[in-house]
Amino acid sequence: MFDVIIIGAGPAGLSAGLNLVRARRRVLMLDSNRPRHSATLLSHGFLTRDGVAPLDLRRLGREEFMSYPEASFHQGMVASIRRIDEPSGELFVVEAKGIRGSGDRTATARTVLIATGLLETLPKLPSMRAYYGTSLHSCTECDGYEKSDAPLALIGETDDLAERALLLSQWSNDLIVFTNGIGHITEADEQALDARGIGVERRPLADIEGDRTGMTGVSLADGTVILRSGGFVRPVWTTALDYHALLGLEIDAETLIVTDLHGRTSVAGVFAAGDSTPPGAQQLIVAAGEGAKVAAAVNRHLIGIL
Repeated sequence: MFDVIIIGAGPAGLSAGLNLVRARRRVLMLDSNRPRHSATLLSHGFLTRDGVAPLDLRRLGREEFMSYPEASFHQGMVASIRRIDEPSGELFVVEAKGIRGSGDRTATARTVLIATGLLETLPKLPSMRAYYGTSLHSCTECDGYEKSDAPLALIGETDDLAERALLLSQWSNDLIVFTNGIGHITEADEQALDARGIGVERRPLADIEGDRTGMTGVSLADGTVILRSGGFVRPVWTTALDYHALLGLEIDAETLIVTDLHGRTSVAGVFAAGDSTPPGAQQLIVAAGEGAKVAAAVNRHLIGIL
């Protein structure tokens, strides 16, 4: 019997786990080791770890967590979560399928903390993945500084491209927004972008151009190539698992898990932290902070004072 099962070993899950084992809670952490930011070579903006490789950050966090006797870790994918109502309170049975040699695991806990983050779907361009994480990134706050003053592209198919472009313009005044004929930019938004010197290209795209040194441009479906040395992509984000189907959790229009200020979900005993909760994808250090905050709430819940 565990006090807490944490699903996900990213910054939110690891931070929550560290704080909970320091509260002498027995914690099992489940993780598939398939992080969304694994394509990125370096992480930025994390205090004392600026420029660290994302996988190194996870490794350091896991080593700190596992240094406590109350900590357990299992590599696996969650297959099911069942809630059992007992006279003394709710219990949760979590089943996970093992990955890379680890066996299947079934465990029971008094609470569950979801920290699985998000999956991202990129625009379907043949060479997108080849340059993603090096020339192209998704987080402007994380990687904007390294693209300062470069000729950049912002590629996406959503309706928030104008806002993201205005944010990105603080790092470069040579920016073009590519909507791939799908993303919506209003006339008012385009006027605001034009006032900042940001171009808008609405024609459909063919691919990302480049060589071994990196991205060199964006090719359009009509054969035009627009020179760009890098840029940013606006993915479509979804939660890593369907928690509404698994547990009946309330989710919002973006499929993110609805929580209160303490990280409590609509199901008693289930908490959530990090990018899988509104407003979605954020910086690593923000996710870590949320993990610590929700860990305190979980501990109070287990005591019976929350």
